[in-house]
Order: sequence, then structure tokens, then C-alpha cells
Amino acid sequence: MHSSALLLFELGAIVLGLGLLGAVSVRFGFSPIPLYLLAGLAFGQGGLVPLATSDAFISAGAEIGVILLLFTLGLEYTTTELVTTLRRSAPVGLVDLVLNAAPGVAAGFLLGWGPIAAVVLGGVTYVTSSGITAKLLGDLDWIGHRETPVVLSLLVLEDLAMIAYLPILAALLVGTGPLDAAATLGVAAVAVTVVLVVSLRFGRRVESFLHSPSEEVLLLKVFGTTLLVAGAAQSLQVSAAVGAFLVGVVLSGPVAHTAHTLITPLRDLFAAVFFVFFGFSTNPADLPPVAAIAALLAAAGILTKLATGWIAASRAGIGPIGRARAGAALIPRGEFNIVIAGLAVAANVHPDLGALAAAYVLILAITGPLAARAAEPLARLVRQRHDGA
Repeated sequence: MHSSALLLFELGAIVLGLGLLGAVSVRFGFSPIPLYLLAGLAFGQGGLVPLATSDAFISAGAEIGVILLLFTLGLEYTTTELVTTLRRSAPVGLVDLVLNAAPGVAAGFLLGWGPIAAVVLGGVTYVTSSGITAKLLGDLDWIGHRETPVVLSLLVLEDLAMIAYLPILAALLVGTGPLDAAATLGVAAVAVTVVLVVSLRFGRRVESFLHSPSEEVLLLKVFGTTLLVAGAAQSLQVSAAVGAFLVGVVLSGPVAHTAHTLITPLRDLFAAVFFVFFGFSTNPADLPPVAAIAALLAAAGILTKLATGWIAASRAGIGPIGRARAGAALIPRGEFNIVIAGLAVAANVHPDLGALAAAYVLILAITGPLAARAAEPLARLVRQRHDGA
């Protein structure tokens, strides 16, 4: 078969397969992320039917997927909301960071993988999947509950923490020293400050530049600007994902709403490609040796997120059932965890790290929603038994 025809055949098969897997996830009401990862494992290195011709396209598409994931996440927040959340919820955010990064950091050192792997695993175990959690809150009709703002505040703080974490990780992965890492973080801090100032003082001018009555023109302007800023950020070792997130934060009002509507289909397509690409880079034969470690980390991750939600909701004066719902909503891991692990895999930090991260995310992306659905009935049962005792 001619190479171009084979490329089209492989891409068509991949996209159609993703669509079918997405349909299965919709039918049974769970996140498609585990299915996308499994598809990547099946058709990547060591899989059932390895695909080679479409590697270059999948790699580029995966990078665009990360950028669009973070851009649309940035669209969800305004500058004022970010600053307000940081001020109000910083103490609970610190508890979240310490409790949930600790198992990953400890695992990195106990396994003898070294400090850089420990930093990577700390990030993998720390971050909740904003996408899966947001979907859960809607599916379970928890949006109007008192603990939901607490959960959303923690998600925002985790996103903000990534703005500091990703530049540090990028510096460590390229092998620079402490001074270079500090300089990279300083550049990131300046970039964030500049973006926030631009958003507050010149946000309308930016929106005026991007605005167009034509949806096609608006899409091209917004998509092009996002890629340019992401590329500029990456050239400064700040992380393309952070640059894309900040572009989303700058936009607000009608432009942000329209951009979100137009970008979402592209985001969904390339994000699915990203998860498949991560699966491509993981050999299924590498999963069994790390399965026990992944299961232990997942169990620890469930307990630490339950504790985080319980503490945060308790500080807000919410009762035990709401505390249980808050903790359960924070359990799922997904997109950001794979982004972090993907950076480490590309830098060849440790041969088992990608497999461990994939197994960890697979477990919690599946058990997280199940735990959320069971949280309220179990909490009510415990409360009834306690009251009846």
C-alpha cells in the first residue's frame, strides 16, 4: 500500500476507533480516558497491531492536544477569580499539595529511581483530573451542593500550582542546575504577572484584536495566538501548556464563550490523540511488573484525596455527607497526570515511569467515578449506624 494511503488508512482507523470508544463511555457513563489509554497500548510498541506510519502525525497531534486542554481550562477562569481563590483557599491548597504529592515523592525515593523521578511522581499523584471531576459533578447533580465550590477552589489551586511546577520540572528534565531552575521559575513568575496585568488593564484590547463576526476568522485567530504563545513559552523553558493556559485566562466575555464553543471539538479530537500517543509510548509488557506499585499508590491516592476533601469541606462548615462527597469528587486522575508523565517519558527519566503512571491513571480514572457514586450512600449508611448506636 502506498505510504500516503497507508497514513490515511491508519489515521482513519484511529479516529473512528476513538469515536467508537467514546460512544461506549457515553453509553455506560464513565470517562473515555482509560479506553483511549488502552487503545494506545494495543496499537503502540509491543501492542497487538503496532502502527508506525502515523507516528509523526500522532506525536504532533498529541502536543496540540495538551495545548488545547490547558487553553480551554484557562477559559474557565478570570483573573479576578484566580486571585480571589488563591487568597481564600491557599491553606487548604497547601494541605492538598502535601498530602497528595507525598506518596509519589516517597515512591520515587523508595524505588531508588532518584530525585527527578520523585518530583515527577509527586506531580502525578498530586493533581486531580479537572475534566473527570467536572463531569462527575454534573452527572451526579452535585453542582448545587455546598461542598462544590470547595472542590472547584481546590481544582483551581492545583491548576495554579502547575504554573510553578511545570517550569521547574522542565528545567530538571533538561539537566540544568539549581540556579537555572530558579531562573526558569523566575521567568515563569514574570510571565504570569505580565499576563495578569495585561488581562486586567488591556483585556478588552486583546479581545478586540481577536474578535470577528466570522467564526472561521475568530477560530483561526484564537488558535494561532494560542500556538504562538505556547511556542514562545516553551522556548523560554516555561512550558507550552502554561502559556496556553494563560492565553485562556486573558480572554473573557463573548470572545471567550465563542472561542470555547469553537475550540472544544478540536480539543476533544487532539486530547484523545494525546492519550492514545501516551499509550503508544508504553509497552503493555511493562505494566505487570509495576501493577502492584500502581495499586498501592492508587490506594494511597484515594485515601489522601478523601482526607483533603474532608478537611477542606470541614473548614467550610459542611457536614459529614458533604465532606465525603467532596473527597470522593477529588479522587479521579487523568489529563494532567499523563501530561506530567509524558514529559518524563520523553526525557527518559526512568524506563518504568511511563508504565507506572499509565497503570496509576487507569486505576483511578475508573475507580474514581465509582467511588464518587458510592460516597453518599456509604456516608448515609455510616451516619445511620452511628445515630442508631
